[in-house]
Amino acid sequence: MRFSGVNIPDEKRVDIGLSYLYGIGRKNVEEILKKSEVDPSTRVKSLSEDEQKRIQKALESYKIEGDLRAEISDNVKRLREMGTYRGIRHNRNLPVRGQRTKSNARTKRGKRVTIGAIKKEVAAKMGIGTAAPAGGAK
Repeated sequence: MRFSGVNIPDEKRVDIGLSYLYGIGRKNVEEILKKSEVDPSTRVKSLSEDEQKRIQKALESYKIEGDLRAEISDNVKRLREMGTYRGIRHNRNLPVRGQRTKSNARTKRGKRVTIGAIKKEVAAKMGIGTAAPAGGAK
């Protein structure tokens, strides 16, 4: 079965299957099934045409999939353009909601990159650090 371009697995229960849609969580599923008068424990494959249409009708009142993704990206774009603190955090790919970043935030920031001491020979090749002292003193 398909709802707004997403295939819902046939073997799943309806209440679990509907949460495959972006923007529909467990709480929304309860409301949708109550509105459409469908039993949550029925399997997706055993839904009648009438029940599918009622679920589709109930889903129309929610912003899901492409519309919701577009709205969220527009909101982030607006924050970036305004130059707000949250927009800057989005630009720098850092946590936006006040989480600490010294020891955590690995999901957002990516894999650790260790920056440590380098040997004098390597530093000399790179042209950093060991410059000759001024005045010619030894």
